[in-house]
Amino acid sequence: MNELLDPTNDYVFKRLFAEAPDLLVDLINDLRPDLPDIASVEILNPTIEPSELNGKYIILDVLARDGEGHCYNVEIQVRRYGAWHKRGLFYLARMLGDQLGAGEDYQALNATVGLHLLDFDLFTTTEAECKQSVWRFEMRDELQPSISLGNILQMNLIELNKADRLGLPEGPLRAWITFFKHWQEELTMANIAHEPVKKAMSRIRELSADEETRRLAFVRERALRDEVSFLNDARREGREEVARNMILKTEMDDAAIADIAKLTVDEVSHLRAEMKH
Repeated sequence: MNELLDPTNDYVFKRLFAEAPDLLVDLINDLRPDLPDIASVEILNPTIEPSELNGKYIILDVLARDGEGHCYNVEIQVRRYGAWHKRGLFYLARMLGDQLGAGEDYQALNATVGLHLLDFDLFTTTEAECKQSVWRFEMRDELQPSISLGNILQMNLIELNKADRLGLPEGPLRAWITFFKHWQEELTMANIAHEPVKKAMSRIRELSADEETRRLAFVRERALRDEVSFLNDARREGREEVARNMILKTEMDDAAIADIAKLTVDEVSHLRAEMKH
């Protein structure tokens, strides 16, 4: 039996939900339980271009529109990079602007909603942040947050790792968290009673049994690993350049330079030796 594909792989994620709009409806409703349910969605970007699988800094998202005309950008992110939130806001705002054609009334604007599942901890600065894993951002007044400009532009974030650690109350949202974090644990998933998650597990098994899907999932996973390696190499080169400048321009010892440049003492000593030749 083939090992199950990882639903946090964004290629697998898109195949999972873009090819099953009813399952996407369930996911959207379960991630926003305090808002009115939607009944159906139209997938706006159902295909995956070959170039997207190898593209750097591309996230394979699912764009959808419900029966009322509200738009959704649903995606999973497994890597954290400095400007990810700006990217999310940019595409959300562009999706909002794309609703209107020339001369159309602003009254025709519907909500544009971002649903981002993050496979990393994002907010960790304060104790309160560490105790919260589900977030919703809207346009609200700083002093009176009860006063808002409506939810026409809304970004929802769920930190999967943190939500799993904190242990959310029993219910659909917790079932989805369990799915994304423990899909490979047969006994754990056997205890999930939420029907949409059971259907998602069934679809994962179907996708995992298809050799071409497995090949493309591997292509995507390799591209993401290469991207991470590229970013790490770039950061390392930057740290080494800082260390070289400090070696040239200061009298600091290797330990002090290593501390500032975020390198090991041996790495700084090696750089110093190279520069003498």
